[in-house]
Amino acid sequence: MESRTLPVPDGLDGSRVDAGIAKLLGFSRTFAAEVVEAGGVSVDGRTVGKSDKLHRDTWLSVEWSPREEPSIVPVVVPELEVVYDDDSIIVIDKPVGVAAHPSVGWTGPTVLGALAGAGYRVATSGAAERAGIVHRLDAGTSGLMVVAKSEAAYTWLKRAFHDREVDKIYHALVQGHPDPFSGTIDAPIGRHPKSDWKFAVTAAGKPSITHYETLEAFRAATLLEVHLETGRTHQIRVHMAAQRHPCVGDTMYGADPILSARLGLTRQWLHAMRLGFIHPETREYVSFESRYPADLRHALDIVEND
Repeated sequence: MESRTLPVPDGLDGSRVDAGIAKLLGFSRTFAAEVVEAGGVSVDGRTVGKSDKLHRDTWLSVEWSPREEPSIVPVVVPELEVVYDDDSIIVIDKPVGVAAHPSVGWTGPTVLGALAGAGYRVATSGAAERAGIVHRLDAGTSGLMVVAKSEAAYTWLKRAFHDREVDKIYHALVQGHPDPFSGTIDAPIGRHPKSDWKFAVTAAGKPSITHYETLEAFRAATLLEVHLETGRTHQIRVHMAAQRHPCVGDTMYGADPILSARLGLTRQWLHAMRLGFIHPETREYVSFESRYPADLRHALDIVEND
């Protein structure tokens, strides 16, 4: 068991308890919430909840049990396709049900575990459980990812993603018909105020910009091409849900479960189609393209024939 007692700084006056201890102690927001829910946080001797507010000139006490960091477990994932491979990078086509890297609570396969199981070595830069990872896709989102194999490539690609120099193109099948058919959604995204696992458009969120255009409109849904200018967690899913056009199959963000079942979908219809960037070694622009996996192709066929 570890503990810390410290004054609440002026900069955290009015912050939620879970957000405050995450910033003060370097916890993830999820772990901070777990510590609070376990009764491990008190202010001036009074146990507080995660949504309570912190106030300056008070003393914060935190007690927690360190948890084991998730480790990379080599595993064979036959569906994971290597699209491109050299000494600097490896580009993969990630199937649904595979997370980018190990995390607390995730027991399924990961990209890093699959690469290790296939005998690939990646960069050691970054946290141990995320070594070589320069961007992520949700476990329920399929498509293209690039992983750094060299330390120089890791540094180059992290900067490129940070500076918005990477072309990230997705296809999304959304419910209804967006109006206008093409446009830009510029709305900040942050943690959902009532759920630790969801995100939402919120004034306190980080700047988030999504560009979209209609590829084809059907009776009940619209196929969009989406270009991400920023890369927030669940960005496309949150932005489309905020427009009342959630990704088909995305019941977490309000998709119609009846339609999802009729299309045979158990995840959001969202696929990372194209990925382009300046190669970290050759300094030449490279671009890669994917195909729809079977479950998305099947659902799209049904929608097209409605």
